[in-house]
Amino acid sequence: MKLLVLGSEAACGTSSTNGSNFSSSTAVRVHNSGSTARLVSVETSGASLIGTFTLGAGATEIISKDPTDEVFAAHAEILGVGVGIIG
Repeated sequence: MKLLVLGSEAACGTSSTNGSNFSSSTAVRVHNSGSTARLVSVETSGASLIGTFTLGAGATEIISKDPTDEVFAAHAEILGVGVGIIG
């Protein structure tokens, strides 16, 4: 699998009111740059929670979401960037 980076990596917002849809990306690469596991949340644009998961220290995951869904985290150590998946 190859990733096409669609923007600049940035710290995720830390509350429902400041989540990001990462330029309407349908896939977001999130990375925990810290040494503590952190909670990551995905919600609709209307602030309805879709789900959460814990991202371990130093871990990276790809979130699949609708273009308007937003991602936020329990700490700014969680970094995100919209990506396209090739292959």
